[in-house]
Formats: sequence, structure tokens, C-alpha cells
Amino acid sequence: MSERSEPVMDTPEPPADRGRVDSATEAFVAHRNLLFTVAYEMLGSAADAEDVLQETWLRWADVDLDHVRDRRAYLVRITTRQALGRMRTLRRRKESYIGPWLPEPLLTAPDVAHDVVLADSVSMAMLLVLETLAPVERAVFVLREVFDLGYDEIAEAVGKTPVAVRQIAHRARTHVAARRPRGVVPLAEAHDALRAFQRAVETGDLQSLLDKLAPDVVLLGDGGGVVQAALTPVVGADQVAHVLATGRLSRITAASLQPAQVNGYPALILRLDGEVDTVLAVRIDDGLITGLYAVRNPEKLSRLEQPTTLHR
Repeated sequence: MSERSEPVMDTPEPPADRGRVDSATEAFVAHRNLLFTVAYEMLGSAADAEDVLQETWLRWADVDLDHVRDRRAYLVRITTRQALGRMRTLRRRKESYIGPWLPEPLLTAPDVAHDVVLADSVSMAMLLVLETLAPVERAVFVLREVFDLGYDEIAEAVGKTPVAVRQIAHRARTHVAARRPRGVVPLAEAHDALRAFQRAVETGDLQSLLDKLAPDVVLLGDGGGVVQAALTPVVGADQVAHVLATGRLSRITAASLQPAQVNGYPALILRLDGEVDTVLAVRIDDGLITGLYAVRNPEKLSRLEQPTTLHR
């Protein structure tokens, strides 16, 4: 997956329009991290979020700023509409995806973990819950619950009435509450779970990991049909332990595992010959690991060298 360049510097404008372009550019740059975060939470794909930002800039550059009262709200509205359109493309792509689909992991800075709402909203576990929402439900939930936008603003962004948006928000909250991790996971718990995994790698004894696995734990591996990964979810502590003991993970060394903060929470990055091979994230409920997420698709591992700045 190739790096996408900043869209704001692509095309020089005639001198007569320089003041307008400078003003538009300043506003876009000021809110770029926010817009990326909105698009990423709606799509679960950094590459597609970057494409949405490119499209947002192209439309924003043509806007008459004299008629824009709130530039932040206007930019969020454009971004939301572009992301909703992109969701249809993603849905078709996921229908033909080989094996489980997982969100594209992001290396995140420590400040994301300090914002509990933001960290929870971009966690791998939460992004998978958001995948179960319809596109408009997801947009409404993200804009209301994460970014605290008013119902009138959201209504303009998604093309619904404020009354309809309130109903959608209530339905989405109920849906998410039934599926999200039970309570905010303390960082210490996530660290403990990952240390147990590391100990299992170091010693070859899975008991320390088994003690952390919930009976109904689910292991999802995303290879995208490009690299080896389980094509179906692995369910149950014994089955997951067997895969870990006999599969690819059993042949790695502790030295190749690097603790990191991914999507706001502790995770492990496996490097082979200096290259990122796998990102392992966990979901924890009531102190036990209920989800193990192993992202191996090389196309999803490009944002693990430098932290991605997220903002709300």
C-alpha cells in the first residue's frame, strides 16, 4: 500500500485566488487530524480514510468560505458524506474478502490512551462492534458519542431530520452497548494479558496464557488471502491454545515481539527480519481475554513505523 501525500499542497492556484486558497488550506490543515479520525472510525481503514480526506479537500477548495459560519462543522459534514459513500465500496470489498476482516491497525501516541473515550472508540474491539452497524447508524453513533456533535449538525451531515437522527442514535447506542467490551479496560489489564502471551512464547508453556483466556475466547486472523491465517474464527480456550501451540505463533521468538500502543491500547508487534509480520491486539472482558486479533495482511501494516495522530 503506497503512502498518500498531503492533499493540500497538490495544485498551485492563480495569484488572484491566493488569499481564498490560503484560508481554505489553513482551515483544512487545522482540522485534518480530526477529519482523519472521523473517517477512520467510520471505515476502519486508514488508506480509505486518506482517500476520503483527499475527496474532502477537493470539495472544500471549491466552497465559498464567506458563506461558511462554522468551518469545522462544514468540514466534518463533507468528510462524513464522503465516508458514507466510501462505505458502499468497502462493503463490496469485504464481501469478497478471504477470511476474517479486521480493521487496519494504527500505531498511536501515548496521548490517545489518556483520552479514554477516544482510545475506546478506536480500539480493535470497538471498531469490530461498529462493523455490525448500518452505515448511517455508524456515522450517527461516531459523531454523537465520540465527537459530541449536536443532532442538528449530524442531521445535516447524514441527510436526515434531527428527530430521525435522535432515533438512530438511540438504536445505535443500544446495539453497541449489547456488544461492546464490558466496561473500559484498564491499561494494566491489557499489559498483563500481553505479558502472559510473551511468557508463553518465551517458555513454550501455555498455562500462563490459558489462565488469561475466557472459555469462549475467539481468535481472528486477517491474512487477506495474501499470507497464511486461519480462514475462520477459532473459538474456545482449548482450540485457541492449540492453534497458538502448534501454528505459526509457536515458532516465533520472544525477541521478535515488540510491545507497542496500537489503536490506543497495548498490543504486540511481531517483526521478522526487521519487517512487521503480525499485529496482535486483545479484547478483555471482566479480566479475561475474550478476543485475540492477529492482523497479518501486508496491505494493512503500513502505519506501524510512525504514530498516527488522532484527535477529537
